[in-house]
Amino acid sequence: MRTELAPRAGEEDSVGPPARRTVDRVGFRLAVPPVSGFLRPRLLGVCLGLAVAAFVLFAVETSIGDISLPLTDVLRALVGASDPGTELIVHELRLPRALAGLLVGIAFGVSGALLQTLTRNPLASPDMMGITQGAGTAVVAGIVLGWDGGLSTQALGLGGALLAALLVYALAWKRGTSGYRIVLVGVGVAWICTSATDYLMARGQRFQAQAALGWLVGNLNGRTWQQITPLAVAMAVLLPLALLLGRLLRTLELGDDVARGLGTRVQTVRVTVLLAAVGLVAFGTATAGPVAFVALAAPQVAQRLAGTAFPPPVGAGLTGAVMVLGSDLVARQLIDTELPVGIVTGVLGAPVLLWLLVRANRAGSGG
Repeated sequence: MRTELAPRAGEEDSVGPPARRTVDRVGFRLAVPPVSGFLRPRLLGVCLGLAVAAFVLFAVETSIGDISLPLTDVLRALVGASDPGTELIVHELRLPRALAGLLVGIAFGVSGALLQTLTRNPLASPDMMGITQGAGTAVVAGIVLGWDGGLSTQALGLGGALLAALLVYALAWKRGTSGYRIVLVGVGVAWICTSATDYLMARGQRFQAQAALGWLVGNLNGRTWQQITPLAVAMAVLLPLALLLGRLLRTLELGDDVARGLGTRVQTVRVTVLLAAVGLVAFGTATAGPVAFVALAAPQVAQRLAGTAFPPPVGAGLTGAVMVLGSDLVARQLIDTELPVGIVTGVLGAPVLLWLLVRANRAGSGG
């Protein structure tokens, strides 16, 4: 028995557009996505286009408000070449909100890509697996008990998300884990956390329930540098780890036995990926609330734009940023009263969820 990685005759190297490597094991040949998929021209072009779109939306986000500013003034203020009044408006009033939308979108998109690749299920996301709801329950408990504010909110969100993820993993364990079991158990844990959140809101004071409800929808209004800093630090640590883990996850596409034969520690990789995804979504949720459907839809949109066999983490993160920033612009300009961004992402994301369910059902994997 031998396991080897080699391109089929006539195939291009993995740097080329359609390259796929194969594993020859006891006469069977299994298609595997190229390890250096990020170097594919189409994927690289999609990521560059999404990065430009995210930057444009970021600049527009900082230019609109009670006092509209030209984009040129915004760009000068960002580099410190504008007048003090404009710099005050941009840096203190508008930049935290725009930066929150950018970072939260990236965090949710990358987290969703990791979970969908880990479980091999396009419906797997923090929203569907109880991770977001666990973070939300912990933060709402902090609001009701008076523990919220500053780093405590970040700590509560991280703790709640970790507890929910560990509960899902423990309940889904049966001599190992499978993606389908993780998703099914996650749905149950999500409903448990939702019920606990509803109970806490019913037991709290009216002003506490109003504050919790505004946060639970997903909101970028009133973001400050104090809320942005922990998220930025966490992402500086977790994003490189997520990109590294994305490469290791591709060996799991071959199945656990083949992955072990290639030297991959399957359960260690799964747990590490789960922790990285939980960390990203926990800090993002603590900053802006559980912005609906971004982690579910962004990886699928990025995968189809790039034409890859799996959701690309970089493309998914940039797609998430475009979704959140674009939805926030719509929420701010749609009517006179600024809507929470989660309402717009929910309206846009619900059709994506229905479409994925229909496709899964037609493919015979929808249960």
